[in-house]
Amino acid sequence: MPAKVNAEECTACESCVDGCPVEAIEMKDDIAVVDQDTCTDCGECVDTCPVECITMEE
Repeated sequence: MPAKVNAEECTACESCVDGCPVEAIEMKDDIAVVDQDTCTDCGECVDTCPVECITMEE
């Protein structure tokens, strides 16, 4: 399942945007948003996020 961002915890640091190998994350209104169709479930964004606001849905 694609990554999910907790919008309340996202600090808009853009680490996940830079770390996503398939460019599936973009910033919208200072919140990271994952394109569900592009995400390959690699988990790189989870590892990259310094505030741990991204999880992989099950």
